[in-house]
Amino acid sequence: MLTNLQTRTEFDLIVVGSGIAGLYAALKAAGHASVCLLTKGALEDTNTWLAQGGIAAAIGQDDNPAGHIADTLQAGAGTCDSQAVSVMAEEGPRCIRELRSLGTPFDLQDDGRLALTREGAHSKNRVLHCGGDATGRLIQNTLQERLACQPTVSVREQTFVTDLLVKEGSICGVRTLSGQTLRAKAVILATGGLGQVFARTTNPQVATGDGVAMAYRAGARIADLEFIQFHPTVFMGKNEEETFLVSEALRGEGATLRNSKGDRFMPDYHEMAELGPRDVVARAILDQMKKSGSAHVFLDITGRGKEFLINRFPTIFAMAEKRGLDMSCHWLPVAPAAHYAMGGIETGLDGQSSIPGLYACGEAACSGVHGANRLASNSLLEGLVFASRAVESIREKRLSLPAPCKAAQNVSQTVMRPESVRKIREQLRRRMFEDAGVLRSGTALFILREELAVYASQVPAEPANQSAWELKNLITAAQLIVQGALRRTESRGGHFRLDYPQPAPALARRFSFSKEKEEADSASVAV
Repeated sequence: MLTNLQTRTEFDLIVVGSGIAGLYAALKAAGHASVCLLTKGALEDTNTWLAQGGIAAAIGQDDNPAGHIADTLQAGAGTCDSQAVSVMAEEGPRCIRELRSLGTPFDLQDDGRLALTREGAHSKNRVLHCGGDATGRLIQNTLQERLACQPTVSVREQTFVTDLLVKEGSICGVRTLSGQTLRAKAVILATGGLGQVFARTTNPQVATGDGVAMAYRAGARIADLEFIQFHPTVFMGKNEEETFLVSEALRGEGATLRNSKGDRFMPDYHEMAELGPRDVVARAILDQMKKSGSAHVFLDITGRGKEFLINRFPTIFAMAEKRGLDMSCHWLPVAPAAHYAMGGIETGLDGQSSIPGLYACGEAACSGVHGANRLASNSLLEGLVFASRAVESIREKRLSLPAPCKAAQNVSQTVMRPESVRKIREQLRRRMFEDAGVLRSGTALFILREELAVYASQVPAEPANQSAWELKNLITAAQLIVQGALRRTESRGGHFRLDYPQPAPALARRFSFSKEKEEADSASVAV
């Protein structure tokens, strides 16, 4: 029988992160293991909470996993792991059924069947949604409520994990900012994305690439971080606080993109027009902005009635209204922004990283499902499927609690002034958006790499506060993105190089590297 769960320091499993992947992993493990779920903010401070469009799964009467697989591979531009894609598409419907059994309030049609919509690059209507455009929030609410009832799970909010602890080549636990060492048989990193690397992003403030950075420092292999998905339609407000995602589901419901002259332009760029792959749509928007000298284009869904828009997109409608726009009669100013990292901690089909005892799932992981360009609404599904597989793998291996890790109490921490953190963070984000954003070039990336090294030299090895640790992680993530972008001398999916504008067949594969390999190869990168 478990006692004093909130004060324990030894567990069967530690889960870091509280989005859909972390919550689902903790819930799946709760029946057979002691679990400690750690999150650096509140449980709901996640990308999952902000997810609008929905979750894709082949559950329609006219759909099947084979179709979902084909669409995912097509969007992934030749670099998807076909086995991982098959696993996700085939196991996805089971996860949806489990979510429904847990009480997730998916939207229904008048006849009681699940309401399905279509998003970019899907050949079928296979995207489920909740509360119109509140899918992520309502799924997360459901999982949080279920997790709160689990007596074997210790949930610790406002707990920042600084590093993974390694003993004899295996993960033995984690260290927190307070200096506490927590031991576990296995650790699952479900820390989410790294959108805050860029000046313009849909991601919340907490998305600072913590999981990728700490896994890299521990020696894990990282893959495909050059592939960053920029969402084409993000509201262009007066400042960063006004930025919000304008879901692709609007285009699935008939919204069109118009340039500064009011002309529709997407049919000139892709046969699927507004429903083309996100990288194509993002570059088309930038092209139109460049031609007109405008800071944005417009999204027009005035063809749908006000009642429909309020019911189908209540969150977006309300956010636009706060900014003085009525979607039923006003066009929304939109432009691309960093949205999702296709790469991350390299994993196999069960979420296992290259280090024994370390697993990853969700956006922090690179399972190979998304390839060079994530298919819309596959992210929530990937989090569910591979979180479930990771927990099952850990259960089957019956891992033993490792020997005590090296104590962290004597680590010397250095205070970094808040104004210095803020200044470097702003400079980093601006420079990454400028030269490692939607359009890249070798020369600019090489210069940026040198600038990042300067930023890194200004941050303590062991910061004393969370903001400085987040900056340290952002710099690490930025360096990995730039290094990957320099290595990939082609254009593919979410990675576009002006000096190599075509895909190279020989490079249609995952690029992975560890800290040791990156340091050895850094001097030989071609520009």
